[in-house]
Amino acid sequence: MINFKEDEKLNKLNHSCAHMMAQAIKHLYPDAKFWVGPVVDTGFYYDVDLGDKVITESDIEAISKEMKKISKDGKRIVRNEISKKEALEQFKDDPYKLDLLSRMDESETAISTYSQGDFTDLCRGPHVESVKECKYFKLIKFSGAYWKGDVNNKVLQRIYGVCFPSEEELNVYLEELEEAKTRDHRKLGKDLGIFMTHDLVGKGLPMYLPNGYIIWEEFENYIKGKEKKLGYKHVLTPPLGNVELYKTSGHWEHYQESMFPKMEVEGEEFVLRPMNCPHHMMIYANDIHSYRDLPLRIGEVARDCRFEASGALKGIERVRSFCQNDAHLFVTPEQIGSEFKSVVDLILEVYKELHITDYHFELSLRDPEDKVKYHPDDEMWNNAENKLREILNEIGIPYVEKIGEAAFYGPKLDVQVRPAVGNEYTLSTCQIDFCLPMKFDLKYVDRDGEKKTPVVLHRAILGSIDRFIAYYLEETKGSLPTWLSPVQVNILPVNNAYHLEYAENIFHRLLQENIRVELDKREEKVGYRMRESVIRKIPFTLIIGQKEVEENTISYRKFGSEETITVDKEEFIKILNENIKNRIY
Repeated sequence: MINFKEDEKLNKLNHSCAHMMAQAIKHLYPDAKFWVGPVVDTGFYYDVDLGDKVITESDIEAISKEMKKISKDGKRIVRNEISKKEALEQFKDDPYKLDLLSRMDESETAISTYSQGDFTDLCRGPHVESVKECKYFKLIKFSGAYWKGDVNNKVLQRIYGVCFPSEEELNVYLEELEEAKTRDHRKLGKDLGIFMTHDLVGKGLPMYLPNGYIIWEEFENYIKGKEKKLGYKHVLTPPLGNVELYKTSGHWEHYQESMFPKMEVEGEEFVLRPMNCPHHMMIYANDIHSYRDLPLRIGEVARDCRFEASGALKGIERVRSFCQNDAHLFVTPEQIGSEFKSVVDLILEVYKELHITDYHFELSLRDPEDKVKYHPDDEMWNNAENKLREILNEIGIPYVEKIGEAAFYGPKLDVQVRPAVGNEYTLSTCQIDFCLPMKFDLKYVDRDGEKKTPVVLHRAILGSIDRFIAYYLEETKGSLPTWLSPVQVNILPVNNAYHLEYAENIFHRLLQENIRVELDKREEKVGYRMRESVIRKIPFTLIIGQKEVEENTISYRKFGSEETITVDKEEFIKILNENIKNRIY
């Protein structure tokens, strides 16, 4: 999907269209007052105070109609620089503009307005030449929004829209939006019974239903199986810790705004953990280690909690409680290269097996000018960043460097995926860390008998399993491969009086093979039950009639196909097991 904020041409066009929408609203509702109308990743919006009025679909139609009239009129958009005093006088009746002006310093930045015909707005710009360029637009949705995002403030009306240079581009984008709706993991999660949320439990705290937990468990078993073959040792640690633990690690200093408030119990202060690194550092410190013990690979599918603003929450993609497929590799300096390569190899292997193809690598580095965000040790940072560049160049994978995206304790390699819906995000990561081992005074006895500090590689392959499930649902439209499907086979006897006994024999035979199977013996027409099986996206649906009973066969349809295939019962089981083993779609 397009990112309107990053595309310079679309950014300017959508910013101008937001002003045109505000002008139309002012024509229809003369008392309207406006807060901000920024360009965002998905287009633009404007927050409007319409008094007690709440926007409806008919209002959106009226606003759109008025916008078309304004665009057709084709007024030029004119910039005008004014003093702060002039601005305060010009917008003296608008409390929202006065609030913006109160935080502006004209000695640091120019104060400007943009006018188009009878409408003038306070704005930095830039804008297109005239409103005629904004004629290919669509108002997408509307909602309420607290002024400044504060629940104690008034609710404003927020109206979203998009604008393109041509009607063709607009129509293509609108088609993509419709496609995105069918892929939205929140809709799929509800339709397929995968997860639920409820405000009584808490915003951003999803609960996995039986179908969802099956998917969860399959992913967990899949990645743990691969890690075990590579020598990982899995642990289980608590989802909270003493505040002193996070002060030692540095998370309290650098990451506190993303953590939940501390809790005091019996004189101790605890906090829900935002990540697992400190716990794994303490597990390493529990034993005396020799260089012969390294690399030590500690893995965990661990529950973490981070505070996300309610407006940022999204299904199971952005949550306040999630599980990470996390691991920490404690290595000697000589082992950094081979272990880092092993992590990259694992990422590439998993992506190949799970058919993830649209991704690229980013080397996330610190911003040396930022003296607050990062651990203050230039020598450590230069060493870590140069080492990581050296390793990546040796491996031979292409990457781009991103300044200011490193973790506070070290640089990292991020794998950015381009999902079917929305903008790209990080799925997997591997970070090199000289910092935390020093903070926790971790040691190993080297060949020369001296105690030395190990290096730690932080890595996540599936990342947040919650986000990974959301990603996979949207990539597949909920049509999961057989190995992941909550129900792998659905058996439909045509007539219970004649075919149920044979269908039950098949049902129990598949259970013996550890197949997730259901037997739909409801007294409904087979066509009706077949449609339900399709709606539930079950990979294999068996139709058991008289022919199958007499010939000891199975007739099946695969999801997405109208073809009915008849095979011997044992042959079907062989096909099914091969399908699951090889993770075939």
